[in-house]
Amino acid sequence: MANYYATTIANGYDFASVLIKTREGRPIKVENNKDAAFRGSASARAHASVLSLYDTNRLQYPTANGEQVEWSQLDRQVKEKLAGVGGKEIAILSRTFASPTYNKVISKFKEAYPTTTITVYDTVSEDAALDAFNAKYGVRALTDYDFTDAVSIVSVGADFVGDWQGGGFNKGYGQSRVPKNGKMSQHIQFESNMSLSGANADRRFPVTPTEQKHIIAALYSKIVGGPSPKLSDKLSKAVEQAAISLKRAGSKAVVLCGLPSMEAQLLTLEINEALASSIADVKAPIMTRQGNRKAVQGLVSRMNAGQVGVVIFADVDPVYSYDDNDAFAKALTKVSTKISLATRADATAVKSDYVAATPHYLEAWGDTEIKKGYVYLTQPTINTLFDTRQAEDSLLVWAGSTSSYSDLVKETASANGASWNQSLHDGFYAYSGPVVEEGEVDAPVSSTVSAASALSKLSAAKQPSDYELVLYTKAGLGDGTMANNPWLQELPDPITRTTWDNYVTISQKDAESLGIENYNVANGALDGSYVNVTVNGKTEKLPALIQPGQAPGTIGVALGYGKKEAIQEEMQTGVNAYPFYKDGLNVQSASVALADGIHEFACTQLQNTMMGRDIIRETDLATYKTGNKDEFNPMPEVSLNHIETPVTSPDVDLWESFDRSVGHHFNMSIDLNACTGCGACVIACHAENNVPVVGKTEVRKSRDMHWLRIDRYYSSTESFEGDESKKDGFEGLFGDNGSLGGFGELEIPADNPQVAFQPVMCQHCNHAPCETVCPVAASSHGRQGQNHMAYNRCVGTRYCANNCPYKVRRFNWFLYNGNDEFDYHMNNDLGRMVINPDVTVRSRGVMEKCSLCIQMTQMTILEAKKDGRPVKDGEFATACSNACSDGAITFGDINDKDSEIFKVKQQDRMYHLLEEVGTEPNVMYQVKVRNV
Repeated sequence: MANYYATTIANGYDFASVLIKTREGRPIKVENNKDAAFRGSASARAHASVLSLYDTNRLQYPTANGEQVEWSQLDRQVKEKLAGVGGKEIAILSRTFASPTYNKVISKFKEAYPTTTITVYDTVSEDAALDAFNAKYGVRALTDYDFTDAVSIVSVGADFVGDWQGGGFNKGYGQSRVPKNGKMSQHIQFESNMSLSGANADRRFPVTPTEQKHIIAALYSKIVGGPSPKLSDKLSKAVEQAAISLKRAGSKAVVLCGLPSMEAQLLTLEINEALASSIADVKAPIMTRQGNRKAVQGLVSRMNAGQVGVVIFADVDPVYSYDDNDAFAKALTKVSTKISLATRADATAVKSDYVAATPHYLEAWGDTEIKKGYVYLTQPTINTLFDTRQAEDSLLVWAGSTSSYSDLVKETASANGASWNQSLHDGFYAYSGPVVEEGEVDAPVSSTVSAASALSKLSAAKQPSDYELVLYTKAGLGDGTMANNPWLQELPDPITRTTWDNYVTISQKDAESLGIENYNVANGALDGSYVNVTVNGKTEKLPALIQPGQAPGTIGVALGYGKKEAIQEEMQTGVNAYPFYKDGLNVQSASVALADGIHEFACTQLQNTMMGRDIIRETDLATYKTGNKDEFNPMPEVSLNHIETPVTSPDVDLWESFDRSVGHHFNMSIDLNACTGCGACVIACHAENNVPVVGKTEVRKSRDMHWLRIDRYYSSTESFEGDESKKDGFEGLFGDNGSLGGFGELEIPADNPQVAFQPVMCQHCNHAPCETVCPVAASSHGRQGQNHMAYNRCVGTRYCANNCPYKVRRFNWFLYNGNDEFDYHMNNDLGRMVINPDVTVRSRGVMEKCSLCIQMTQMTILEAKKDGRPVKDGEFATACSNACSDGAITFGDINDKDSEIFKVKQQDRMYHLLEEVGTEPNVMYQVKVRNV
């Protein structure tokens, strides 16, 4: 039986309230905490964080000068160093903790050592937004957003569906995007890189960061008033439409800005105030970014000047992630004592004299004020696996305190009148204490900026002559904290569909001018050119990926890659782009030149393709509101006796019907409007079903093992619908177009394409082609609607995979468990602790696929049986439906006429994938509606 514990992931970059599923005392899976007041939805990284608990590269004991020591020995030596600073500064460089109890610890430490200073360092800086909020509202925080009731959303460079400001906005956004009663939100996106937010927008405009500044100024002019900058005719029209949409929506409208410009952020706050936006919450803001890059730069200057006697790194790795990491490392040599509180021997810990090994968050206590007025608790879900100690406890010991951090966390909750047991159960409590602000804040600098001066400065921004580089973080690796996690390394990027890499994204137009090529080789794998990117005198060689929708004159590079220290060799992927991140600004001027060599990408986009068929159905809101289903969701027809007959007619069915009304019969619905492509469901499926990791080489050979994939489709200027000669001449894989054959003609996206995401897993067909072709009856059909797979019967003919029109079956080409050739978590005893005991670990030569998480549905049935009651609607779930915070995946018993899944199936938007094949899937989709 599984036990569940409410806890909080709070590692300085990701913050979310989650539930941890444990078996026999082992955490094995992360779930969303649906009862959390805010931030109860986990990202792909949060779902994957459980695997990092069992990372063999974690620090397992404290060290002094590189040698293992006892904690008592370390504490004695550190106290001596702290006591002997002789009036010099003791500097704590800390990640954002946003914790009221951590602040108490720092206060106790300062009492013991009065020369102590604390500086907060966020690897991905939000200084501009923090300074703007501080200037307007007097507190260094970030606006919170709830898109549930949004009518008009205008985003300028803010990937709020992705990682922007820590993410967590998907739930409300997904709800606002589903058309109900003929209404849904309208989303307009101005951006440079193709992001998740841009991919989900109704209208997207590729623009440079400089043009984004002009757009913010123009929106301010139209909403609040004031002079407007001169824009191109196209942009002027786009801004005019956006302003009309915002004014029409009034308080249900919101503007977001992702520019690293304090002026742009300030004007955005003013616009939302003028709109009286109820979507933007400034009264209870987000507290999970407290970093101050200027304060960090000041600390580096003081270290260089010899003013710092001791520096303590609290869960940060600036030697890797600081933009001038060489200068930082040099400054460290002028500090006599360096202490690192770290979970692994990272680049900073390697250069430290003392390393106090800290536990994983699933082994630790803590509290975090994610949103003002709400404190979320972190509690241990397992005893510490190694000889580690929390960073807070180490600081308390060195300060001479007899208190434990867990006692202080409990005291903070009690002081707020919260029931400790209830708070632990829920994972949070209401907090009425002082606002949690950490570190040294230079408020006077930002408070002098007025809206008028900000408007003038933005309007006067000049386009640089070089390319504008936009640094971003991926849905997988994020800031690189979990770079040693193979689940995240193998998670395909939602936009480019590549794994195990970062690269330069560049537009087709710019690629042609530089001579950059991307092409598919004989086995379908993607290869491409290298380029040299130079920013502020620093040059890095990176592969170039031609990205539809990239604004001409701009390039994009993902942060979080290129780690070397305490990282398994297979996970040492990509190039470290933090040296480009000067002053914590994600927009930089860059030069790009073609370089020697060809890079091999591991891209999954063309693997298991269903291109050339009616896969994505979409329409616009006006057409959908007519209610004419034949217009936006027509039923496919076939010719029967020269009469066009719907494919659902019994007259064209070659199968005998059977009674499906007895007992439970499971169906799943996937709403293409709500799916944002975030990938959380993919990681959750990995964790629940023991899906193996195969590595970059095997991914290039189309041998990835994901049971659930999220296909990404671009709209194209090329059309086969109105050109019969193209259809007649289409030769599929046998065409003369490289390894793609005729499919190459389908892979010509528009310069600024519309994007659709489609999760695809086994469709659990009632008339399954895989079942009839299996010679040993390893694939069969169950009474509950699942297509079963008997692993011990399978002899690996792969006939089923050949006969599956959806291409969702996966073959074990190798033994991935206990095989040194696949040296990931399944190849060591510690990593295998994450394995779910309810799901068989497959062996070589066996076919596998989605099971609709039959172990979960059977457990639900057994629990209800023990209670002597019927199963309630909403109790049935799969790993992917539980993980989907967007609300895109609905799962349940179709035989329950009061269930949500039954109601969804009656909607006009419902259709089945490749319905003309006649497989009668138990998985359905909802037509994508765009509010253009």
